[in-house]
Amino acid sequence: MRTTLDLPAPLLDEAQRLLGFKSKTDTVVLSLTELVRRHRIDELKSLAGRIDLGIDLGRSRRRPNGARVGAASKEDRKPAPRRVVPRAKP
Repeated sequence: MRTTLDLPAPLLDEAQRLLGFKSKTDTVVLSLTELVRRHRIDELKSLAGRIDLGIDLGRSRRRPNGARVGAASKEDRKPAPRRVVPRAKP
């Protein structure tokens, strides 16, 4: 969509420099996208503690029996097969 905007040149120049864009359009689009993203995050944060999801956090945080953090299965511990790459003759 084409729109004519009267933007302060120093502000747009600084935004382009900070973002590393040469295009004014890319600068404005990314800036607006980031503004909307941050606003949505703030809206979600404001809902913290207001919505009951009916989740038992204690139960959901327990690990199944025998599971350890960082434990590798037997398959994970097997070394990868070596790949032999023929060398080019000089």
